[in-house]
Amino acid sequence: QVQLVESGGGLVQAGGSLRLSCAASGSIFSINAMGWYRQVPEKQRELVAVFTRSGSTNYADSVKGRFTISRDNAKNTVYLQMNSLKPEDTAVYYCHCQNRYSGMDYWGKGTLVTVSS
Repeated sequence: QVQLVESGGGLVQAGGSLRLSCAASGSIFSINAMGWYRQVPEKQRELVAVFTRSGSTNYADSVKGRFTISRDNAKNTVYLQMNSLKPEDTAVYYCHCQNRYSGMDYWGKGTLVTVSS
């Protein structure tokens, strides 16, 4: 089992910045493809930024050049630095990882990011 706990969400004005953190605990050795997704009401959850199985990064087109995913392996933590935020970035942001052996998905409870215009 893996537990993911997000933090860092909040209210920010358009053009501002936030940094989200996701701390993983439990069966860390089994983690693969860790990253961030977001969801707004009545829409599907969408990929924001992830570390793929190979360790490379993948970003949604809408956030390229503004968001940066990073990680601290010593702290089992993944970060999402969000700059030049726009009102359309408003969403609940979820941390995600996958078990490399079973393919099981793990999700955090989410953290709300609200960008005011």
